[in-house]
Amino acid sequence: MNKLLIKGGTAVFADGCRECDILIEGKKIIKIAGNIGRDEAKGAAVIDACGMHVFPGLIDMHVHLREPGFEYKEDIASGSAAAVRGGFTQVCCMPNTQPVCDNAAVVGYIVARGKEVGLCKIRPIGAITKGEQGEQLAEIGKMKEAGAVAISDDGRPVSNARIMRLAMEYASDFGLICLSHCEDKDLADGGVVNEGYNSTLAGLKGIPRAAEEIMLAREIILAETLGKRAHICHVSTKGGVQLLREAKARGVQITAETCPHYFTLTDDIITSFDANTKVNPPVREAEDVEAIKAGLRDGTLDCIVTDHAPHHADEKNVEYNSAAFGISGIETSFSLSYTALVKGGVLSLEQLAERMSAAPARILNLEGGALKEGGVADIMIADLNEKYVIDSKKFVSKGKNTPFNGREVYGKVKYTIVDGAVKFAE
Repeated sequence: MNKLLIKGGTAVFADGCRECDILIEGKKIIKIAGNIGRDEAKGAAVIDACGMHVFPGLIDMHVHLREPGFEYKEDIASGSAAAVRGGFTQVCCMPNTQPVCDNAAVVGYIVARGKEVGLCKIRPIGAITKGEQGEQLAEIGKMKEAGAVAISDDGRPVSNARIMRLAMEYASDFGLICLSHCEDKDLADGGVVNEGYNSTLAGLKGIPRAAEEIMLAREIILAETLGKRAHICHVSTKGGVQLLREAKARGVQITAETCPHYFTLTDDIITSFDANTKVNPPVREAEDVEAIKAGLRDGTLDCIVTDHAPHHADEKNVEYNSAAFGISGIETSFSLSYTALVKGGVLSLEQLAERMSAAPARILNLEGGALKEGGVADIMIADLNEKYVIDSKKFVSKGKNTPFNGREVYGKVKYTIVDGAVKFAE
């Protein structure tokens, strides 16, 4: 059985950071100690992690891998390569593929392709409704048996409250959770940016915060009424954070995520008319950014995801109103989060690891999320002192669409280890 010794790094645990060695045998961590001698680690390959930090493998519970059907944007191979380069050992892919991932056959295909590629662990998310049409529930139990870890109609909100109620109840019966894209399409009314001063200045149709918050409130009410769990995708507004904070204080079983662009950007960026700034929900204003940070600090927002949405250049290199929504974010998420949140004094390293690893594992009942003896050897090693400039031309994702091109960040991923095997080494 293969052995790997991580020597001399500063490991990030839930209760603090400390220098230690980590010995891996096969797919498991078999020992964590201050110093593991050569005799004990005989035959092990060695990674010198001195001066670096060792994290549990990052878990992204909201990505778009595009396969099957949209491989010109991304496929499971390119998406997996981008994921391990970004420090992710597990990614959960949304069902808006072609055909839609709304049945066991498509779920099984994605699982099999992920294993065939063999980089990170691919966890499919099944659709809530057939064809993501919002009318009939998909075959939730069969998708669970095939490997689905959650259900969502992400990108196409479930507008019918009765259907969402049934989805929450059925998902609970199968040990799954609904991930809700909160958007009232009638209120959004074809908007492309945040509704406010900058949308007026740019002459671009705005999406009001209420379009997100009304649907978010509905999901809270349903979860509270039913006594079921629900999860809110990509929270972007101050009001949404407050609704979640109040719901959690009442004991509602609600969890939520946000993305790096919602705590690092304001809608000032849209006046450049660069379609790489177009994302749904849209980037909001400074008060929303501060509220998102506060929500991450106090745990109102449980986790950080990427909503990795790669597109072909031709879909972004068009007039703003016609451009596709989305940011290719899986290769920049850790560095942006570390720079803005840890160096920015919002979170500790332990809290960052919780938001990017432990919380997604807990919400979706996945293995991993922590460094512990006997636990799975899913690990990310980063040099937090290394500063670099984001260059989209160097992305291994097919999607180069990012508003962060040229931004200086800290925290370079050096190694990603999945099931005890090195899958990325810079």
